[in-house]
Amino acid sequence: MAAEGPNELPKPARRTPFRIALEVLREPMFAMLLAAGGIYLLLGDKAEALILLGFAGLSIFITIVQEARTERTLEALRDLSAPRALVIRDGEARRIAGREVVTGDILVLDAGDRIAADALLLETQALEADESLLTGEAVPVAKRAAQARDPEQAEPGGDHTPHLFSGAIVTRGSGIARVTATGLRSRIGQIGRFLETLETQVPHLQKETARMVSLCAAGGVSVALLVVLLYGSLRGDWMAALLAGIATAMSLLPEEFPVVLTIFLAMGAWRIAQVGVLTRRASAIEALGAATVLCTDKTGTLTQNRMTVTELWLPSGAATGIGEGAPHPDFHDLIGAAALASAPVPVDPMEVAFHSIARETRLPARADWQLVHTNALRPDLLAMSNVWRSSGEGEPLTVAAKGAPEAIARLCRLDTEARQALDQAAQAMAARGIRVLGVASAHASGADLSKGHEMHDFTLLGLVGLSDPLRAGVTEAVAQCGAAGIRVVMITGDYPVTAQAIAAQAGIGPGGIMTGDEVRALSDADLCARVKHVAIFARTMPEQKLRIVSALKAAGEVVAMTGDGVNDAPALKAADIGIAMGKRGTDVAREAAAIVLVEDDFGAIVVAIRLGRRIYDNIRKAIGFIFAVHVPIAGLAVSPLLLGLPLLLGPIQIALLEMIIDPVCALVFEAEREEDRIMQRPPRNPTERLFSAGLVLPSIFYGGIAFALLFGLQLGATYWGFAPDRVRSLLFFALVGSILALVLVTRSFSTSLKVALRRNNASLSYVVAAVLAACASILWLAPLRRILHFSAFQLQDLAFVVLLPIVLLSLCEIVKWQRGRFAWQR
Repeated sequence: MAAEGPNELPKPARRTPFRIALEVLREPMFAMLLAAGGIYLLLGDKAEALILLGFAGLSIFITIVQEARTERTLEALRDLSAPRALVIRDGEARRIAGREVVTGDILVLDAGDRIAADALLLETQALEADESLLTGEAVPVAKRAAQARDPEQAEPGGDHTPHLFSGAIVTRGSGIARVTATGLRSRIGQIGRFLETLETQVPHLQKETARMVSLCAAGGVSVALLVVLLYGSLRGDWMAALLAGIATAMSLLPEEFPVVLTIFLAMGAWRIAQVGVLTRRASAIEALGAATVLCTDKTGTLTQNRMTVTELWLPSGAATGIGEGAPHPDFHDLIGAAALASAPVPVDPMEVAFHSIARETRLPARADWQLVHTNALRPDLLAMSNVWRSSGEGEPLTVAAKGAPEAIARLCRLDTEARQALDQAAQAMAARGIRVLGVASAHASGADLSKGHEMHDFTLLGLVGLSDPLRAGVTEAVAQCGAAGIRVVMITGDYPVTAQAIAAQAGIGPGGIMTGDEVRALSDADLCARVKHVAIFARTMPEQKLRIVSALKAAGEVVAMTGDGVNDAPALKAADIGIAMGKRGTDVAREAAAIVLVEDDFGAIVVAIRLGRRIYDNIRKAIGFIFAVHVPIAGLAVSPLLLGLPLLLGPIQIALLEMIIDPVCALVFEAEREEDRIMQRPPRNPTERLFSAGLVLPSIFYGGIAFALLFGLQLGATYWGFAPDRVRSLLFFALVGSILALVLVTRSFSTSLKVALRRNNASLSYVVAAVLAACASILWLAPLRRILHFSAFQLQDLAFVVLLPIVLLSLCEIVKWQRGRFAWQR
């Protein structure tokens, strides 16, 4: 073990709250927040600096709490007890920890064991293994002993191979195997190592926001410097010029952009967690709203990874589907024999299904029956049988057999007509993706106890059809994806017929089908051209799943990939949004994914997509508001300099306005309800810029209307001879009312003002109440008015403050109506 290292995959270092905090602080958006707060501290504006740093601290706190909770949940989901292994060393059998297994060890395997390392089977007694975590096949595969020509290692999947794989479970039989690979050299280890070579992309929103903040910051600082130079050179008062420059910089510095991004994504992760979806990387939230393709595994994702009996057929031609009520008594003998042909304590999923239906049918108990002999499955005869002795004295032995229909037909020595009827029934079931087994029974005397299969006089009892049923809600979730313009694509390691049957049940399609061999034969360019028209990929290997996801991304799709097995991990990590199952999912899949479904509910994906669209919409609304509200503030800060009017908005007034703007951005828009028909519209174009002309220009136009009205009020008040303090107070409170009006204008893309006013948003009510209370306090308390250089309010002033926002709101709504209900989304 010293030369090879322990037989385990490298575990990621546990992300403690301190480590999460360091990661958060290294994010560019938080760095911009802290840098902006530092600038305000250097400028001497402690109030704005403390507000800004307070929001940064709140964002960091929310992110740490959310991600720490996610890590704790993942830790609880992780199987901490590594599998133990029974090995033969120095001629003795020893039970050791799985991590201590080394190459060359001899493993002793029995039903129920989890295989600790890749191995080559030396001896077997009807051993079967569940390799679904590696291949996606829900049905266990039969194994045989190795022969001289067999290679040491091979790909997982397929019946009658001598190769065993780490992580697989022995479902039947027993065997002895020699370890051929451990740790990173095993098949599961190679997938883990391959994951390390995949790089994650920088989130789209992060790049967009960083770019816009840089541009706005550079522009704001440049304008502020120009204001200082012009004011100082034209008026000769350099102290006043410095104050004017500071006010201009404060009015233009876009510190709200990173606030919106960090708060919205952190709160979005919290909201999504409420529906059982853990967000391991907040950047996945932004991509959810743009997802155009949802690639899903079959076994364990669409289906329950649990075999159930779905159909029964009798030689008379009678057939019934399970779920259509209790089976008719005519089918009881078939059900009872299927259970008798299984292990008394079943591990194999099919045998578990036989025992389950026997209990549900309430067949007579056979607790006192004794299993006296078993004829195992053979490569030349794919059937097995159990011989039972009942409690009755002198009664014959009962022999129950099950296996492939053609093997059972051979045991029953069917004539041509009966054989054709059996084949037709079996083929009809198989065409629907159903796993079919034949069942037969016979009676024998004690002398026949050790006889082989062929020596008993079997009678055909019928066929049993089994399938891995869909998870509840899958069909509805697939339909909702279709309505939302999201194409669902199945990528599975299972057989094409089974995949097509499940796809039909789930409502996936239309589209073609492609196998893993076909994927392997295509170049990347050819695959990129073909994936647009394929709905099902069957018999795929992990590397092929990755190629499919990469081809879809190269074709311009935003890809969400769901899965639970080790074979899904590379594709999960490469997808724009990797979604892993929490309960049934493997550690490798959960660590590779950006999102984890706690309850393995496929329908939660649709809820998460809905929330992702809502979050992105609300980010756009907040950004539109930020652009709109900064136009009148900046205009009123700069225009007096150009016209020789008194400076009305200085740093302290603008800081007070920012105390209104920041909570509106961080709280009101984040809590805004979703738009109408949010899941009936197509996904947004992944190349669409967040700061698009369709969003920014209308916002600036609304802000321009507000500035024009406010500037007109300033000119009128000055012309009427109002004192500067009265003009300042009148303009400030009218600007506060205009900010609230712009909130109502930008809080909805598609609804009218009447509907928007009725739309419930508790955060908006609280913020408006707090703003009105603060304004009343300023007007009521003379010391505050003196600090802000405001005068006492007069009755006619109140009329201006009330009427101006109403006029602004009316004009903006007319503009929105002219542009069309969905103009901001085009």
